[in-house]
Amino acid sequence: MITEKQIGSYIREYLEESDKFLIEVHMKPGNHIMVFIDGDRGVTIDDCQKLSRFLEQKLDRDREDFDLMVSSAGADRSLQVPRQYLKYLGKELDVVTRAGDTFSGDLRKADATGITIELEIKKSKKEIEKKTVELGYGEIKSAKVKLRFKH
Repeated sequence: MITEKQIGSYIREYLEESDKFLIEVHMKPGNHIMVFIDGDRGVTIDDCQKLSRFLEQKLDRDREDFDLMVSSAGADRSLQVPRQYLKYLGKELDVVTRAGDTFSGDLRKADATGITIELEIKKSKKEIEKKTVELGYGEIKSAKVKLRFKH
């Protein structure tokens, strides 16, 4: 039987000497395996294809059939591991806490325990107050990078 732990071990072995890292492995009924990776400098289609081929070689399709999908973490997915936060220092995040609070601000710090976000609070048309919020990773329900499109 193919397990998430087994797949995760193979992926970490493969990515060990690279700037890529595992975000998560999802196993769905019928051996539908979904793998999400990220990288300090992004992930290309070629990166996903190479990892997929590596996993295909490690798993025995004759013994147990499976469906495999390898993908980048994607801009629409919430940040999940501390290493991802480091990649987005200085960028604006939309954060929802487990307590139900929402914040939108610039990511100023990320370390092994949590993050610091700088918020801008409008006091008046001309006056803006800056406030920092520190959150431990356990307090964060979701955190997404706010996408900006230039006109």
